[in-house]
Amino acid sequence: MSEWRQKIQLELALPGAREGEARTALQRGTESLMAEDSTESPATERMMEEICSADNLRKALQQVRANKGAPGVDGMTVDELTEYLGRHEAELRGQLLDDAYRPQPVRGVEIPKPDGGMRKLGIPTVKDRLVQQAMLQVMQRSFDASFSEHSYGFRPGRSAKQAAARAQQIVATGRSYVVDLDLEKFFDRVNHDRLMAQLAKRVTDKRVLRLVRAFLNAGVMENGLVEPSYEGTPQGGPLSPLLSNVVLDELDKELERRRHQFVRYADDCNIYTASERAGQRVMASISGFITRRLKLKVNGEKSAVGRPWERKFLGFRISADSPPLRGIAPKAVERFKHRVRELTRRARGVSLDRVVADLRPYLRGWREYFGWCETPWVLSDLDKWVRHRLRCYLWAQWRTPRRRRTRLRALGVKPGLAAHLSWSRGLWRLSASKHVNFAIRNAYFDQLGLPRLNAPDA
Repeated sequence: MSEWRQKIQLELALPGAREGEARTALQRGTESLMAEDSTESPATERMMEEICSADNLRKALQQVRANKGAPGVDGMTVDELTEYLGRHEAELRGQLLDDAYRPQPVRGVEIPKPDGGMRKLGIPTVKDRLVQQAMLQVMQRSFDASFSEHSYGFRPGRSAKQAAARAQQIVATGRSYVVDLDLEKFFDRVNHDRLMAQLAKRVTDKRVLRLVRAFLNAGVMENGLVEPSYEGTPQGGPLSPLLSNVVLDELDKELERRRHQFVRYADDCNIYTASERAGQRVMASISGFITRRLKLKVNGEKSAVGRPWERKFLGFRISADSPPLRGIAPKAVERFKHRVRELTRRARGVSLDRVVADLRPYLRGWREYFGWCETPWVLSDLDKWVRHRLRCYLWAQWRTPRRRRTRLRALGVKPGLAAHLSWSRGLWRLSASKHVNFAIRNAYFDQLGLPRLNAPDA
């Protein structure tokens, strides 16, 4: 599974803060840049001159600063990069033009996966991120026009929402089976030689090709030791998403040649067929192509042929209705609830204002992505559930019967009812009662700035 596949998922299916931040940084590093909207390819035999132009380096610096992120193996921070570039810009440009720039190893880190386990990321130095960003801004224009119309991941003017909408359109035409392909450890298995051969078809500037190869071979530093890289593209650098699209463009072209109806977002690829039997044939045939031609491996446990409403795509699930609707995949809802439970657990020992402040960016990000679904009742139910959690949190904070009685009276509850409720037990059951809901109204949370998933901010 791709580390930056959804703003997805954003997580925006958001299994945790650190992973969400990593995904958001990678998303901004590709889709939000995106240089000028030009359909013309640069003169690739002198591509390095364009990469090193003052204007391109300035834009790259702005993007790296906007993305922020942790230091690499040299310890230089994003804030220190501006001063460094001011003093060494001519030197850096000279190294790039003279084919003398040497990337440093990436710093290996691990972050939690949404479904358990850990995922490895590689954090380049900020100087290497600057160079990669400058390369991306030029190379993207050269490659993007040749990419498939069925590819939506990390491309200018394209998004995960568009990919999900296209999948919905295909299902509406009657293709009611999906071949859901998952590539096993895709970023760890990319064959360097095949990738460089694909790049060389569009880039004639040997300096650029050698620099890409240098980034691929820079290695990973963990516990002070550098492990060489003979295959794979480390997730974490601005250039990685483009390189992944270059690798998988060959798959896109093969699917187009076979006239399949498909949608691909990064390493998520769904192929739609009219029958299960056709789907099984496509699964076997395409899996063989991926193994033999691309030197990659299909994850047999996660890949399957099934109904679109039984599978998920970029956090969404396409329903069996006629016409089909975009719903939120159950796993995305589970991750949402898991994250909200973490932020509202009673043992945190912080004020309700602080809890709401922590929830606010998460809920807004989730709504920005999943608010686009066509099942608003799911969002309404989640809104109720979040407020239920907060009422439970507040009731637990009040602790003693005397304090609960006092707070309920201040919120307008009659003395006898307030006294009765203050001695009642069962936090979760009680916080859902109509009397507590009357006392701690929805407007109370609105005043605290709690966003609603099923309504935009006023």
